[in-house]
Amino acid sequence: MNKTLHALLFAFVALGSTALFAQSSALSVEKIMQDPKWMGTFPDRINWGPQSKTIYFNYNPEENPSDSLYKIEVSNLDKIQKVSLAERKTMTSSYGTWNHDKTKKLYSEDGALHLYDLKKDTSKELVNLGGRLGNPTFLADEAQIAFEYDDNAYVLNTETGTLKKLTNIQEGKAREDREEKLSEKNQWLKDENLSLLQIVREREEQDSLSKAYREMTADPEPYTFYHGDKQVAGLQVSPKADFVTVMLMERDRGESTDVPNYVDASGYTKNLRARSKVGEDKTEASLAVYDIKKDTVYSVDTSKLPGITDLPDYTKDYPDKEWEEKEREVIVSQAIFSEDGSKAIVNIRSKDNKDRWIALLNLEDGSLETLDRQRDEAWIAGPGIGWSFGGGTLGWLPDNNHIYFQSEASGYSHLYLLDVTTATKKALTEGEYEVFDPNLSNDKKYWFLTTSEVGPGERHFYKMPVMGGTMQKLTNLPGNNEVSLSPDEKYMAIRNSFSNKPWELYFKKTGSSKDAQQLTSGQSEAFKSYDWRVPENITFKADDGAMVPARLYVPEASVKNNAAVVFVHGAGYLQNAHKWWSSYFREYMFNNMLTDLGYTVIDIDYRASAGYGRDWRTGIYRHMGGKDLSDQVDGVEYLIENYDIDPEKVGIYGGSYGGFITLMALFNEPETFKAGAALRSVTDWAHYNHGYTANILNEPSQDPIAYKRSSPIYFAEGLEGDLLIEHGMVDTNVHFQDVVRLTQRLIELGKDNWELAVYPVESHGFIEPSSWTDEYKRILKLFNESLLEK
Repeated sequence: MNKTLHALLFAFVALGSTALFAQSSALSVEKIMQDPKWMGTFPDRINWGPQSKTIYFNYNPEENPSDSLYKIEVSNLDKIQKVSLAERKTMTSSYGTWNHDKTKKLYSEDGALHLYDLKKDTSKELVNLGGRLGNPTFLADEAQIAFEYDDNAYVLNTETGTLKKLTNIQEGKAREDREEKLSEKNQWLKDENLSLLQIVREREEQDSLSKAYREMTADPEPYTFYHGDKQVAGLQVSPKADFVTVMLMERDRGESTDVPNYVDASGYTKNLRARSKVGEDKTEASLAVYDIKKDTVYSVDTSKLPGITDLPDYTKDYPDKEWEEKEREVIVSQAIFSEDGSKAIVNIRSKDNKDRWIALLNLEDGSLETLDRQRDEAWIAGPGIGWSFGGGTLGWLPDNNHIYFQSEASGYSHLYLLDVTTATKKALTEGEYEVFDPNLSNDKKYWFLTTSEVGPGERHFYKMPVMGGTMQKLTNLPGNNEVSLSPDEKYMAIRNSFSNKPWELYFKKTGSSKDAQQLTSGQSEAFKSYDWRVPENITFKADDGAMVPARLYVPEASVKNNAAVVFVHGAGYLQNAHKWWSSYFREYMFNNMLTDLGYTVIDIDYRASAGYGRDWRTGIYRHMGGKDLSDQVDGVEYLIENYDIDPEKVGIYGGSYGGFITLMALFNEPETFKAGAALRSVTDWAHYNHGYTANILNEPSQDPIAYKRSSPIYFAEGLEGDLLIEHGMVDTNVHFQDVVRLTQRLIELGKDNWELAVYPVESHGFIEPSSWTDEYKRILKLFNESLLEK
């Protein structure tokens, strides 16, 4: 820290000696932005051994360059042991597919297919074909196993050892399709040549006769399915091995951008290949059904999906444009078969992401019967909903008649059952909360699921009857409880954290009323020496009447300077005003430091944040920098009215989406914000990626209104306060080009109250402590000088 900042910090310490000396250790930018190892070591990637006797997790008490694997035995919960390299080599993979009664597990490792036997606690190699074996699955007759190899489906009989290739799928085109038809001109030349030259004509006729004879006498070839230029993205064998569904993809992300790396080790500027821009995604995905008995393939037909030609509502804003009602492009995901193999369902998403259909697939002809359609004029998303290529909560109950899935139909993501024979749908959970990661119990009689029923700022683990009913709460620690259930479901390994306490590992018997037992205690003495605040979780009323959640940091009266700082979390769809350890832990610590120095700090879960249902999630549709910005303004008004904040002393900062909001705040609300630090910020949404941006703003060529009112670069003339822009030069997510273009705009507008700090070796997520330190020293200096005139 330079001498000026040292003097400032000591001045604030002197002014607030009562509060600061009550702390056992004062904070500094250098301290909180150093390598996070100074905080201690905290467990990650929790999983169980297959015998339910051992908890494994990543840990680093030795402060090595990276984490190592550790374990705790259920028989001796007080002892943490490092897993030796020799032991790791003998461990059964934590990934894989279990059979129906969870006694055997298939997994692929080092190019070979293995079978683990729970009763014997042994693994054996089943087959090794010298390449990657994918998607291993037990068939209805569990002695038979299906898997994917080299874009084809195989079945292995584990009792006889016989291996059968089910499909004959090849890239390219069939021979008859490869034979190019002559143009009219070339056909005339050939015919004329044959009519003039007798020997050439005779040889041509002889070749045709020979070819016909070979085809007549040859053994019939097995049916070959040629997938052309598309890629096989996945094969799924039905439980009776009578059908194989084939997902085909044609990947085309459009024109990629380049990010120059000016500090390449070679000494030359090298271009890093990065993503394309919004509107460039031309990826296609379809599904085909391979009928083994008929030895033929037919495509899944999506043309009759209800609403397939529906136009989105935003088209009404462009009355002068002719909008063609045509069949929209869709992405069809892999089929999911019922346990008896009699039925299959597919998840289908429109590429504009305004529709999700769950449909029953007719395996005999590839036709579809829609079971559930979720339409959202904004975009389909939310916990458990999945994405374009599948994922999310979707499957069959053992009765082979009910499917389960999650939907935001009620406004919150809840768990549903649907009887495919009657089309009857039933909500298993309901209320103003969300459901996360529901899974069936081993006996298929119960659900294990995580919800925010206690409140949006907490997560707890529950057990519920399979057809719905009372949920039994299985965790009681405040904050967030990430539960890893033992394979036999008798125990829970719980990764828990609270607002001011990083993640630790706990143990509890499933269903026990006793408190969970803490297994790790990883905080360093240096970290524990400071009394980290528990921010107050509050709500305030927005201008439109919505109650907005926030975290509030209030300084001691003796140091209060009547200035306020608004921290804006990134990612847009992310929750930060909760009661667990923030993924923005550096910013949490910086907010503690600002509070020590007398600032009042507010951290708002503005519109678009996660955890509050569909309406909150989509509150920024077609106008980023609308309600998400007005929530920041209303938060400042709340502080002015209730915490004696000087309206002339308000700053704002954030990274990524938070940087974007900071720019919009400085450009569009200069009467509210006197200073702002915009870190790695999007300045023009037409230059960001497709997957994220097209959902919220549609495509620039189709909905330019949304982009122009959402992009800071169009509002730069409104800058009045002091602006600090900070950006990594090798950012392959939000490209450095964003701030370069904004810089030129500010220059052309004649603005002189802004600064740009660049970080040559940093991408979107900074890595180097020196970069973090420099970044936040500049932010502190900005607030001290601009808001306090120090």
